Amino acid sequence: MRLLAPDPADRVLDVGVTDTAWRSSNFLEAGYPWPERITAVGLEPMPTFEKLFPSVHVVVADGRELPFGRYEFDIGFSNAVIEHVGSREEQRRLVTELVRTCRRVFISTPNAAFPIDPHTLLPFVHWLPRRLRDRVLFWFGQGRWAGESNLNPLRASDLVRLFPDGVGVRVVRQRVLGMTTVIIAVAESDERPSAEGIRGRPTWHSSS
Repeated sequence: MRLLAPDPADRVLDVGVTDTAWRSSNFLEAGYPWPERITAVGLEPMPTFEKLFPSVHVVVADGRELPFGRYEFDIGFSNAVIEHVGSREEQRRLVTELVRTCRRVFISTPNAAFPIDPHTLLPFVHWLPRRLRDRVLFWFGQGRWAGESNLNPLRASDLVRLFPDGVGVRVVRQRVLGMTTVIIAVAESDERPSAEGIRGRPTWHSSS
C-alpha cells in the first residue's frame, strides 16, 4: 500500500496464491480494501481460497505464461513465489509476464544473502554449490527443497537482472538488526521515473 499507493479503481493481479485457510498465506487478499479488484492466479483450482475470498476473481494458470493482455492490470503482485519457479530463465519468464501484463509490479523474495534460509531454517546451506546443497538438504530431512525447480534463492542483483532492459526497477529491503531478510523489486513498465525518485522514495535504477 505504501510503495504502490493503489486506488479503488486499480486492477490488481496476484500471481502465486495458495489454496489454504490460513489468511496469512494470502495476506494481500486478507487485508486489501478492494478485494473485488483482485485477480488471483494459481496453478490448480483453489476451492478453499475461493470460499475464503469470494470477491476475488480466480484464474488457474502458470505465472510464466499468463492468459492476459498487455497492461491489462495496473498492479502486479507476487510474494515469495519467484524462488520456486525453477532456473533463472524460468524466473525471468515470470518477471517478463508480470511486466507485460501489469503497469506496476511488486515482487518479493527472501534474500539469499541472509545467512538463514527461511524455508529450511538451516544456516549457510543455501550458499553451497547446488549439488552439495541438495545432498545436505537430504541429510537434514529437507529433501523437498532440493533441486532448482523447488528452491532457487535470489540476491538483490539476481532479481534486478531478471527484468527486461529499459524497465525502471528499484529494490526495497526489509531488515532485521540491520541485515536484509527480504528483497522487494518495484518496477514501472510504461514510464521512466526521474532520477530524483518518486514521492521522496529511493531513486530507480535501470535493469540494464
